[in-house]
Amino acid sequence: MAAASTPEGVHISTDALVALEKRARDLSFVQKSRSHQQLAGRMQSSMRGRGLTFEELRDYLPGDDIRSIDWRVTARTNKPVVRVYSEEKERPALIVVDQRINMFFGSKRQMKSVTAAQAAMLCAWRILGSGDRVGGFVFNNSDIDELRPHRSREAVIKLAGKIAAQNGELNAGFSGQASPSALDVSLQRVAGIAHHDHLIIVISDFDGHSATTRDILLKLSGRNDVICILVYDPFLLDLPASGGIVVSGGGLQAELPLRRADVRQGIGAFARDRGRALRDWQRALGLPMLPVSAAEDTAPQLRRLLEQAAWRQRRR
Repeated sequence: MAAASTPEGVHISTDALVALEKRARDLSFVQKSRSHQQLAGRMQSSMRGRGLTFEELRDYLPGDDIRSIDWRVTARTNKPVVRVYSEEKERPALIVVDQRINMFFGSKRQMKSVTAAQAAMLCAWRILGSGDRVGGFVFNNSDIDELRPHRSREAVIKLAGKIAAQNGELNAGFSGQASPSALDVSLQRVAGIAHHDHLIIVISDFDGHSATTRDILLKLSGRNDVICILVYDPFLLDLPASGGIVVSGGGLQAELPLRRADVRQGIGAFARDRGRALRDWQRALGLPMLPVSAAEDTAPQLRRLLEQAAWRQRRR
């Protein structure tokens, strides 16, 4: 496997994940839509609410519910004024984080496993900052750590600890068995909790995705908001002209001589086919899939992609 160019890019600590709290403050996940209900405020979500919070006073408009008129302000201004409320939403979040051996690859800045860990914590801190509960599932080739959603910094720090622990176990000498089905097993566990009105963020390279993966995600998206974050490394898209790399699937190793044209063509075709398959899969799912590169800083990428996703949603 290729090693990251800096030691800190190979693994990440709990402290480093906790420190991402400040960088998460300007992220936004779901663009809310205009409300047509009288007491729902100007924006609404499909999620069930915890209650109503006062938003603003405005002039009465034909069709407004007369029960929303603020009679004291109306008497003082000599014109009808209504109180507008916005719904306070309860939307617990579950963050699914892939730390399998296939994520232990990085050609430039850091390993995909580190990028996935950073993306997960950026999401977790932002969700907590919005006042919602946060939990997650952290999985590798053999284990799944489950944390039920809670609304506290302690819960997010605990999630960081679980991610860092699994991340620290990854190494180039891995001798176990790769587990393509671990993604599906984790998503099944999510489905057992997220029956409705959850935000589910799946962070993975989606290695081993299948028809079962598609069916689980479609089922989850029927009554929840689902966002997929695709972590990738650009190495296969821009191969060096010479030299060689050693790759491993966990047990066997093989050296790929990049100076040979047929090897380069074969790797390029594989990368293009995989990219095309993931794009087709995304279109079939109809879910947001945000591509995040392990060769770039994670936070700016995530911020840009979420802004683009919100813009596309406003255009619909």
